[in-house]
Amino acid sequence: MEYRVKYVPLADALYIKVKEGEVSDSLELREGLIVDLDDKGEVIGIEILNFSKTKIDMKEIIIKGIEILVKD
Repeated sequence: MEYRVKYVPLADALYIKVKEGEVSDSLELREGLIVDLDDKGEVIGIEILNFSKTKIDMKEIIIKGIEILVKD
């Protein structure tokens, strides 16, 4: 699966686009971690707020997949 990643320094937000689609709903899984869903309930994107202050390892996400974000 190919992810598209965009970082917005001014907002300190990282967005990982999983697939194309229109956002139908968003869920905050934990503080600063928001998952965007399409109308079928499938994940189309993930937003990580205050990214520079998180301990998220992008290399680990690439290797193990997005599931690593919700393990806590």
